[in-house]
Amino acid sequence: MTVQTPVSFWFLRGGTSRGPYFRREDLPQDRDQLAKVLCQVMGAGNARNIDGLGGGVAVTTKTAMLSKSAEPGIDVDYFFAQVSVEEQLVDYGPTCGNILVGVGPAAIEMGLVPAQDGVTPVRIRAVNTGATVEALVQTPGGRVNYAGDVALDGVPGTAAPIGLNFLDVVGSKTGTMFATGNRIDVIDGIEVTCIDVAMPMMIARAADFGLTGYETVTELNDNKPLFAKMEAIRLQAGTLMGLGDVTKSVTPKIGLIAPPRGNGHFSARYFMPWDTHPTLAVTGSQCLASCALMPGTVAEGVTRPIPASPAVVVIEHPMGEMEVTVTYSDGPTFQSAGLIRTARLIARGEVMVDPSLMGGA
Repeated sequence: MTVQTPVSFWFLRGGTSRGPYFRREDLPQDRDQLAKVLCQVMGAGNARNIDGLGGGVAVTTKTAMLSKSAEPGIDVDYFFAQVSVEEQLVDYGPTCGNILVGVGPAAIEMGLVPAQDGVTPVRIRAVNTGATVEALVQTPGGRVNYAGDVALDGVPGTAAPIGLNFLDVVGSKTGTMFATGNRIDVIDGIEVTCIDVAMPMMIARAADFGLTGYETVTELNDNKPLFAKMEAIRLQAGTLMGLGDVTKSVTPKIGLIAPPRGNGHFSARYFMPWDTHPTLAVTGSQCLASCALMPGTVAEGVTRPIPASPAVVVIEHPMGEMEVTVTYSDGPTFQSAGLIRTARLIARGEVMVDPSLMGGA
């Protein structure tokens, strides 16, 4: 008889993603062993994730692991893992800005950060990329408040605001904004901008792929020739950016941009990269906004002019809009990005894991 091992978890929606949040110390330290645990937790390897907590799409097979930070001035280390839906595969390369939205509340719920009366600032280090983020969590009476009047496109209802200020995000993975040394590269006849701000991305004009840039998520996901063409270019972009063989890595992500249809600065479709994001990733929004800000990229001539710093860049996505506040100096030189998002604690308890997978926890 095998008795399963319980592992404490907090299940939160962060922005437009959701997943379990763990204490890092409760899981195996070896990353290969950890991957096996996370695959079982999520039910990876099945389109419905029927034997785990995953939701059958990439935005619901994400997880966060938190620990007290030893870094001066940092409260919490946030280690992110992207678990595949239909493969037994875990990618530790990227971070996730939407799951990051839930890190502040989760750290307080776990007791890693003491709550203040009013607003609790939580300084977060993204372990995967080294980026630093400050989250401002509403904590009246010393308890996390989730109720509020902030609405996010792609999320039903309203919730309390969580302010995020992203620092040191330029060159998150490659060490520089334009990792290829160019603001435009031509790959397989398509002009692309390979840019690294908060998330390495390959950005192109939707029109160059024969698209309007306003297609629905379903229309894009059904367009298999499009994905084959984008993936062939992405693999070459990964090599040019110094990321090596990215065949099994979700970075660089893909963004296709088009002129705005409404009051935004531009329209975007974001790919994760093997399916279409239902809205827009938080980290991706910063990278796209940076591309729009910099002259000489594929965004030049596509986007509306960005106002003076600090500027609110409005990005249109399949379910509405996302606002990114960017600060920059003459040049322009990108400095930081800020957003207002929401999160909600959905459940907490114990997830059951095969004890043979838990060595080193």
